[in-house]
Formats: sequence, C-alpha cells, structure tokens
Amino acid sequence: MANQHVSCGRDLICVPDISNSLQMASYSGFDFIAMPIVHPRFKREYIEGKARDRQGAFTRPDLILSSQDWSSLVVGKLSSWIQVDSPDEVVRKNSEGALMEELLYGAHLSLPALMVPLNGPECVNLSRCLLSHLQGHSNHQVWIHVPMVAETCAEGLVENEVKQKLDGSDGDQSESDSWRWWSTLRTVCNHNKRLGIALEIPADLPSSDVIDRWVGEPVKCAILNTNVFLTNKKGFPVLSKAHQSLVMKLFKLDVQMMIAGTNHHPDKGIKAYQQYLDHLYQSQPPLSGVDAFAKGYEDYLQCPLQPLSDNLESQTYEIFEKDPVKYTQYQEAVYKALLDRVPETEKDSRTTVVMVLGAGRGPLVTASLKAAEQAEREIVVYAVEKNPNAVVTLYSLKEDKWGDKVTVVKTDMREWEAPEKADIIVSELLGSFGDNELSPECLDGAQKFLKDDCISIPCKYTSHLSPLMSHKLYNEVRLCKERDKNPEAHFETPYVVRLHNVTILAESKPVFTFEHPNPPPTDNSRYKSLAFEVEMESELHGFAGYFDTVLYGDIMLSTEPRTYSEGMFSWFPLFFPLKEPVHLQSGTRIVVHFWRNCTPRNIWYEWCLTEPVATPLQNINGRSYTIGL
Repeated sequence: MANQHVSCGRDLICVPDISNSLQMASYSGFDFIAMPIVHPRFKREYIEGKARDRQGAFTRPDLILSSQDWSSLVVGKLSSWIQVDSPDEVVRKNSEGALMEELLYGAHLSLPALMVPLNGPECVNLSRCLLSHLQGHSNHQVWIHVPMVAETCAEGLVENEVKQKLDGSDGDQSESDSWRWWSTLRTVCNHNKRLGIALEIPADLPSSDVIDRWVGEPVKCAILNTNVFLTNKKGFPVLSKAHQSLVMKLFKLDVQMMIAGTNHHPDKGIKAYQQYLDHLYQSQPPLSGVDAFAKGYEDYLQCPLQPLSDNLESQTYEIFEKDPVKYTQYQEAVYKALLDRVPETEKDSRTTVVMVLGAGRGPLVTASLKAAEQAEREIVVYAVEKNPNAVVTLYSLKEDKWGDKVTVVKTDMREWEAPEKADIIVSELLGSFGDNELSPECLDGAQKFLKDDCISIPCKYTSHLSPLMSHKLYNEVRLCKERDKNPEAHFETPYVVRLHNVTILAESKPVFTFEHPNPPPTDNSRYKSLAFEVEMESELHGFAGYFDTVLYGDIMLSTEPRTYSEGMFSWFPLFFPLKEPVHLQSGTRIVVHFWRNCTPRNIWYEWCLTEPVATPLQNINGRSYTIGL
C-alpha cells in the first residue's frame, strides 16, 4: 500500500475557469474534478421538441482542454434543474431535450463518467432516457448520484409517516428509501453494466443492514460533504469511527472518493480533506493471506474444476498446496485417528494401512507420514492417483523422501484391486460445494477395499446455501451470455467466485450431507427445499454455496462464514445464478428448491424458486452443466 494513494475528486458547483480549477484541484492532491457540463444558471427552453434559438453555444467548447484531459480529469455533472419525470408536460419535454443534449455533449468530450442526480422515486422516464442513450455508441459510465439515506425531514414525507402510523399501514416507503429509487432505475435500465452509483454519505449513518445493502451495489464513487467531517484537537478534519469503518469498506471495493461542499477548515486548506482520506487509505491493514491470494480474482467467475474427468495441471496443484490451514488440519486428523486406532501397548507391533485416495502431488501423503511420526505409530501408505502427470511427481518423492513406506498406485480408485484392505483412507476430493467434485461417487467406489471398521478422513461433509444480492455478479453472467450462442447455459452453470461486491441477504442453511464409509447400496441423489426470511428490501440475484467438513472427531474445515477456517484459501464459494433478479420486499420469505441428480455418467444440480415468485427450473436434465463421472 505504501506506493498507492486513494483516488479522490473534488465536486465543484460552478467552474468559471476549467484550467484554473483543475490546477487548483491538482495542487490540493485531487485526481479529478466533477463539474457541471452547462452553467448552473443556463436553462434551455424547448418548443415542440426543439431548442429555442439563442445567440451562441449552450456551453463551453471542447478546445479549452486536450482530449486526454477531458477523458481522465473531468466527471461531467448534469444540470440539477432537469426534471424528465415532471408531471408538467412542458417541463418534462424541456428536460428531456436538455438531458439528451448534455449526455451527447459529455460523450462528445469523451468524459469517463457523467453524474446524473436521482432525487426521488419518480424516475421511470429518466431511466428510459438513460437506457436510450446507453444503447448508443458512446462508452462512458453513468454515475447515478443518490443519497445513501433520503431526506426524511420534508413536510410531505413527515405527513406520510404520521398517516402510516395512524392507520397502521406500512404505506409506500418508496419516497423515503433511496435504495428503492436506484433499484427502480437500474431495473428499468435492464441492469445495464455501464450504470454505477455516486453514493452521497450522510452525517448520520443508517443501520448496518442498510449500509451492507449499498455495499452489494456497483458503487463507483462515494461523495463526502465537508459538513460530514469533525475537527480534531489539532484543528484538522477527521471522520467519526463509524464513517471511518464505512470508508474502509468502500476502499476494499476500489470505490473512488469525492469531497463536496465548502472548506470548513480554511487555515488548513481543502487539501486537508484529501490528505485525511489518503491517510485512512494508507492505514488499511495489510492484506491477509487469503485476501492477498485472491487479489485480482474478486467477483471473477470461474468454472468449477472437474478433477475426475480432467487431469489437473501442475500450476493448479501448486496453488492448492500452499494452503496454510488445510494440510495442518489433515495432519492433526490423521494423528488423532492413529492414536485412537492403535493403543499405546500395540504401537510397536501393529502397522496401520493408510490409503491416500487422489494423492495428487503428495501433500496428504506427507501429512500422513508426519502424523505417524508425531503419534509414534507405524504406517504403510498407498498413494492412489489417476493423473499420470502427477504420478511422475509421486514416484520422484517416493525415491527421494518417502522410501519403502509409500507405494505409488497409478489408477482410478474406483477400478483399483487393492492387495490389502485399508484401516484409514484419506482424501481431498471436496469441491466448493462439498460434493461437486464427486467425492461421494469416488469414495463409494473405494468401499470394496475398506475394512469394516475403516476410518474415512473426511468422514462427513455438508453443503450450505445463502441468498445473495450482487449487481456485479449478475452482470458478469450476462456478459458471458452475450458472447455465447447458447445464452441459457451461463445462467444454468454454478461458478466458483471470490465473493466481494456482494450483499448476503440471510444466514446460510445446510443442503446436502454425505458420510463415509458408506456401505452399499448407495444413492447419492438429493433434494432439499430451504426457506429464508429476508429482513430488508433488496434484490435476489442467486445463491452462495459453501461447505463444511468433519475430517475426524472435532477436526473440521469450513468455508461457511460462521464457521470459516481462518486463513484457508483452497476453496472459494460457489455461485448459483438466477436468470432474472427477484425484487424482495422487507420481510419476504424465499423458498428455493435444490436437486442433485445422478446418472451412471453424469451428476448435475437443478434449482428454482417457489416463493416469493415461482421461477422456471434451471439446468433441467443437466442441459447446460454436468459433472462427468
């Protein structure tokens, strides 16, 4: 972080001299300015859809700055008097003409973003105008300037709240819930990926639920008015602890900052505000192991691995072998299993047969040998691996490190005719959803060479689901859809994702559980219906999938947030998308149905909703996504 600084802009109401304003902003440490495209007092009048002739241009020419400066240093602000949703037809038509004129001029200047104010729930016509413009050839972003919390002190809103209390109704909360304004606009705009949020931070912050809901949205810029800042003992502007916490959350999402309002610390200069934000940015704690490992992969969709049908590459093995938690826990599990398996009195006369099923490049073999040494128990190890490329590494390790204690077996565990039966089997066949790399089927295939009292590590694993909201993830899936001839497929595929710009709407619930050993006959198909209560108004874009596993006794690994194994990075969550977002009112009940279906050749998941709306079944018959046996 030492060589980086916060990206911070200065919000200006009126800019008589652009070059001078840019120079002053740069001197004060700001990276860009946000300024009106047209002078705030300049209103155009339209008659029958055409602007009334005026002498001269409606704004300044593009020659004032170079195209490079326009495209990197200026965010354009649209005129605040524009009211395209006015009930007055003349005002509406005048506003529509002015809006399109300013949007097109902003595109002409190649501005990186245009900031459009959203001041109330009536925004359908604004949405239509914006979508019409975004369908064009310009590639700038549109930042919707919206307050985090609506101003509730207006007389009309107070009267409305009083009326609601008197008649006992919830009333229409759309006027007082600025998130709903945004939700309406982005829905009418069909979740256009070039729409973002310029979020105005209030002096009085709302509840953590409201903040978390905004954190799941595409916030591009956070606007901090100078009146939000406090003054410390040395006379410098600072933020409250609550505001600091919010700003730190936004930093993690790479949100740009913007300072608006009058300088309340003239002796320190406007630069003091930027310097304080930069100080906060620099004081972020260093990335943890997991965050550092995942840097650059946040909200990046990856297809789940299928190690049973595809041989993993060396690089993939290498990444997972660096996990600082997983193999430590496996070693502890084997250690405790050996102690329980072989009494102290038999430790010199009894040898335990340990079979590592799916040995990869050998980390579980090494963990098992270390556990045996720690427990002072004798073991022999069979390292069973079907990937011929990984087997090369196993033979090398046997020759250089392991010696006669390890026998390398190059075969699929389901086809192996073992020379003896196993006391302990050790495997890491778990995927992001527990069973999605077909651990149940693989370990069932190994059942024939297990002793009746064989210990399986892991012995149990359970998948979990949480409903989530993420404009970012939904648009990422849509982007895949637009590039493919089969648009259905991408919304019927689960993705491995490092969840980042996401709001989890309810705590997770368990889905499917598998236990081992699992004597035949076995049926690994599953069905589960789950109900969630969502407390705040929001939007449902899909479900986050996690898992936890009991390795042995009380030794566990988990990606589920409440029991997460701190520091472990071998698994990111799975994301099950919905084809269409579902708007949720406060207190809405979600009922989702999940199936795990099996044939002799493939495994796949299917899912759908029945509450608050019924949705079509996704991935029926595995038409878009299957896991090959």
